[in-house]
Amino acid sequence: MDLSKILNKDQRKSIMDALLTPFSWGYGAGVWMRNTAFNMGLLPQEEFDVPVVSVGNITVGGTGKTPHVEYIIEALYRRYHVAVLSRGYKRKTKGFILASNTMTPRDIGDEPYQIYRKYGGLITLAVCEKRRKGIRELMRIDPSINLILLDDGFQHRYVKPKVNVVLVDYNRPPYQDRLMPLGTLREPAERLLRCDMVVVTKCPTDLTAMDIRMLKKNLDLFPSQQLYFSNIRYADPVPVFPVQSPQLTSLQWLRPDDAILCLTGIATPKPLVRYLRQYSTNVKVMHFDDHHFFTRRDFTDIFKVFNELNGSRKFIITTEKDAVRILNNPYYPPTKRGNIFYIPMRVGFLEMEGANFIDDLVAKIEGEEE
Repeated sequence: MDLSKILNKDQRKSIMDALLTPFSWGYGAGVWMRNTAFNMGLLPQEEFDVPVVSVGNITVGGTGKTPHVEYIIEALYRRYHVAVLSRGYKRKTKGFILASNTMTPRDIGDEPYQIYRKYGGLITLAVCEKRRKGIRELMRIDPSINLILLDDGFQHRYVKPKVNVVLVDYNRPPYQDRLMPLGTLREPAERLLRCDMVVVTKCPTDLTAMDIRMLKKNLDLFPSQQLYFSNIRYADPVPVFPVQSPQLTSLQWLRPDDAILCLTGIATPKPLVRYLRQYSTNVKVMHFDDHHFFTRRDFTDIFKVFNELNGSRKFIITTEKDAVRILNNPYYPPTKRGNIFYIPMRVGFLEMEGANFIDDLVAKIEGEEE
């Protein structure tokens, strides 16, 4: 019996909520007990002599964490000897690994690889599941490191950072969300009160003073906590594989009869799809799970769809995170390398009430805040 033909959307949602609610309660109880154990000192937290800045979130994926880490690196690598420590999600290795030019996304994870590919000559980067061990190893290998960025470290409470930066998605505010698996919250929304700086990401460019007041009211942060607003800014397409004569160097060059296959393996592809559809009405979307490693069969299916597109020119456009996995993938057809491009994604902070994210972050790192 197909319930989708009998029940309407609201009825199906009510049934799913009833089924998932006990699991959400159980998950919440586990999170509460773990945090209580840390708060009471039953589980140990370790501070380090080197300043540690944690950049994390309280939801599952899609807040723009990697672009914000890159933004911080770009702003601070001239001032500090920066090291980045990540878990290396979905890598095929274990333990502590120091990134090098011989690594691939399978060795250190796609997001760390993306960061290292950009800043490898300017920073030190490593991956380790056990963050305390990772920090100790980094300091043993290079004692000149004087700032560590802990990627996705908000839930990893064994390390006590000097500065806790938490990102929340403007389109999925925590006060409108629910604990997993009913929603996407990894922790209750009130856990935001434990961080130092909150960044509302993916804001519209026309954010108004009224929008800001409502966000501040609903987030209900302490006066000592600082709130910032950022958005995503897309750049011109870049070939995934270096070619002599790329066909597409700006989306403004698209013709009315061009076709785009938008290929993604990220948590939230909708912003990129919306962006592409500003330039072309002929956009087909193929979406895979976040951090997906494409298989030979995947590319067979992808190019079947690609070949069926109607357009005088046809392009595959993907994300930067997907590009690093495709670049190192042996199954991508060499004859199709000239057709695929990625859209770089950058972060911009909105100027609100005179707040400057980097200046305030440096003040906290150096202990200058009041």
